Amino acid sequence: MTTKATRLSLVSRRISTSSTPLKPSSTAFSYFAPARRRCLHETRQPSLILCSKRTLSTTSRNGLANVKETLDPRQQDRESDEVDICIVGGGPAGLSAAIRLKQLANEAGNDDFRVLLLEKAGELGAHIVSGNVIEPSAVNELLPDWISPENPSRFADATPATHDKMRFLTKNSAIPIPAPPQMNNHGNYIISLNQFCKWLGERAEEVGVEVYPGFAASEVLYKTGDGSVKGVATNDLGVGRDGKPKTSFERGMEFHARVTLFAEGCHGSLTKQVIKKYDLRRDSQPQTYGLGLKEVWEVKPENFRKGEVVHTMGYPLPSDTYGGGWMYHFGDNLVSLGLVVGLDYPNPWLAPYGEFQKMKHHPIYKSVIQGGKCLTYGARTLNEGGFQSIPKCSFPGGALIGDTAGFLNVPKIKGTHTAMRSGMLAAQAAYTALTANPDSSTIFLFDYEDALRSSTIWSELKQVRNMRPSFHSPLGLYGGIMYSGLEAYLFRGYTPWTLKHSSTDHGATKSADQCKKIEYPKPDNEISFDILTSVSRTGTNHEEDQPVHLQVEDWDEHARKEWPKYKGIENRFCPAGVYEYVEDESKDIGMRFQINAQNCIHCKTCDIKVPDQDINWATPQGGEGPKYSMT
Repeated sequence: MTTKATRLSLVSRRISTSSTPLKPSSTAFSYFAPARRRCLHETRQPSLILCSKRTLSTTSRNGLANVKETLDPRQQDRESDEVDICIVGGGPAGLSAAIRLKQLANEAGNDDFRVLLLEKAGELGAHIVSGNVIEPSAVNELLPDWISPENPSRFADATPATHDKMRFLTKNSAIPIPAPPQMNNHGNYIISLNQFCKWLGERAEEVGVEVYPGFAASEVLYKTGDGSVKGVATNDLGVGRDGKPKTSFERGMEFHARVTLFAEGCHGSLTKQVIKKYDLRRDSQPQTYGLGLKEVWEVKPENFRKGEVVHTMGYPLPSDTYGGGWMYHFGDNLVSLGLVVGLDYPNPWLAPYGEFQKMKHHPIYKSVIQGGKCLTYGARTLNEGGFQSIPKCSFPGGALIGDTAGFLNVPKIKGTHTAMRSGMLAAQAAYTALTANPDSSTIFLFDYEDALRSSTIWSELKQVRNMRPSFHSPLGLYGGIMYSGLEAYLFRGYTPWTLKHSSTDHGATKSADQCKKIEYPKPDNEISFDILTSVSRTGTNHEEDQPVHLQVEDWDEHARKEWPKYKGIENRFCPAGVYEYVEDESKDIGMRFQINAQNCIHCKTCDIKVPDQDINWATPQGGEGPKYSMT
């Protein structure tokens, strides 16, 4: 059994220098209040709590402080901790699973049941971006009093949706069109998912979940005997850009668990490895994706219509590109607006960021935000494959939950409720399996797969399975709109056929010489902004002297393959200015490929869209990346 000293040692790894004395919080397994946690890459406080006597450590103190340049950091043993369940990711799915697990354990009087959650962001919610209009069915079940006025810990930032608008945009007009019934938001709430996840994290700690923000899981651990998942390891700290350990080097930690739940969100880096190892996509179609770009504005009171939900299609996107915009009025004079662009777009000259900035100049958006102030910006990929792209979700020793498995309902434009419900279903299956098989070395969550197929997640996604792929027809956007209308009002998912996705997103990309070049207008710095100004609003930070987490094996070879055919597509699909091609006469193609990794906002677009699939997004040091607010 893990000792209290070991848990305190874990906490000592996540705190930084502070002039305020540290005090244990009253929460069961959290020895420091959430406000006291800081990013791992910051300077650590000298040992106050058993730092030099880590119970499970097999690494000498000298190995942590005075590392020789010739030492391979991978050869040092790592500290390890053993828990019942380890959850990777502090989004809605991971937090819901954690809360439900501890609810079950506490109801059974099982106080020693350990649930540990790892989150790569420096604080919960800091990497979360979403629209978001939440359907409350799952949170009502998990935490029935979540917005009750009688609950002093209620979520206070939910704005009831009052009315919906659906518009088809041309360059200067907005044509009313009927919204499908799936988009009816009566009874739903406009929220910041960033704020909601922070709130869920507090509820998780109240029931006894051990929450560790700033711990970036970078490796899946497997048992040597049967190959089942054993847990995860966090990445090493203090490694220089050249791959050599610095004087601040510290080995990552291993977290061993009887069950590991992956809740990394869209296109999770560890989820990719697990899917490949266990061939979880053998019976499903490839996943397809969209890129969502979002801003939050404070608008003039006369332009604010609290609770209004607006969705748009058409302009500025071309007819061969799936996507649409939104504008939600919430809080006090706040407006969330954004654009989702399907990443199966064919034209490599298209820039999602440029399309978003152009969209804001349309009268339907400009009339609301003009004279206001842009407060924050963010971008993140989302799954669009739907029902036919759901992989097998359980495997020996663990399961996939939430958006990492692909439970977003695209026509409904909602995935938080399905993510939360999947986490709750996995929690029930895991707790039942562990308590029923206390001596079993490998747990397989058969009940989770069965529960998914019997749940509203499955029926909801199956009903709308043909809407998104219908936009691949020769009629493009207009054909998709017409077919989706038939599905929504007439077929209702009962058709005997299931449409397929025509290709992968990277495979849909045409060469630059096959497509019309797109020139984007210069930003006016009032409605539209240049990309670096937007990135400055994300709070993004990465230590520069560390290995580049956007892994390209050979930068020159990448440029030789991509530049002649696609003319810098990486620079255009990235919503954060990470990739550049710079003129360089010393290169055989006259251009040098450059990665500005410190700008990365962890959207994962590059890993998905690059045509030759030679960019691998890996986790940087724990606690780094964007620090989103109100997204």
